[in-house]
Amino acid sequence: MRPASGRARRARPLLGTFVEIAAEGTSSAAVDTAVDAAFQAVSLVHRLMSFHDPASDVGRLNRHAWARPIAVHPWTHAVLRAAIDLGRASAGVFDVAVAPALQRMGRLPGSAPAPHPPPAGADPDGTIELLPSRRVRFGRRDVGIDLGGIAKGFAVDRALDTLRRHGMTRGRVNAGGDLAAFGAPGETISIRDPRDPGAMLGHVAVRDAALASSGGGDAAIIDPRRAAPATAIRGATVRAPACVLADALTKIVTIAGEQAAPVLARYGASALFLSADGQVHVTRDWAAQVQRAS
Repeated sequence: MRPASGRARRARPLLGTFVEIAAEGTSSAAVDTAVDAAFQAVSLVHRLMSFHDPASDVGRLNRHAWARPIAVHPWTHAVLRAAIDLGRASAGVFDVAVAPALQRMGRLPGSAPAPHPPPAGADPDGTIELLPSRRVRFGRRDVGIDLGGIAKGFAVDRALDTLRRHGMTRGRVNAGGDLAAFGAPGETISIRDPRDPGAMLGHVAVRDAALASSGGGDAAIIDPRRAAPATAIRGATVRAPACVLADALTKIVTIAGEQAAPVLARYGASALFLSADGQVHVTRDWAAQVQRAS
């Protein structure tokens, strides 16, 4: 293989964080084109899935999907399908229909709609219904979604796919700690200690895979079953085949801890997490690959 002769690394504020995209290819012009296209993909996810923008797919769904089916972009439809699958696999631990609870807690802007009980005989799994022609309908008027726990990982995947389609030999996308990389020799990623941003729990190599972390600082994870912050786990890092999975699975691990093992296994994922008592737990399949910090 001819060695790469062009490379670039750029960062832009998107998705409520800084998104960094790095790529290597056969020429500087090709790399610049690929990185620009990858940022466009991230920007599109931002526009489609912002809770704060009333014109986004999420904004339109939250206003109108209780009354009639709403057509959405294929990417929004794909994220909702993934979210529903993860919600079922985790018995409701992951739930994007948590927006009203977050509003009542002051974590999202706006007033939560008054609770409406589901109609008699309603499908308990029908809170968010995916219909033909990429249409979405909510089963009740008080349903509201927030894709903040999954959209960032999806954006990373779309950006990385864009780099691959443009023929890059190596690429990495990092959106505030949700990252994915491809190409030799891979990336060595430091896992931060959620108790101390200046300390590390360990280091792990990432190649043709994704990594995401949750916890630490003010980034409390909400258990949707109790509409209250999860407190048993201080922080979690998950490696998965795709960043959309890694992003969502960090929330499941932070809420469920060791009970998340079957869900991790279902998606071919590994995890490291720090419990409230300061113990570091690593799934057996990943233990030999994580280099613990001294």
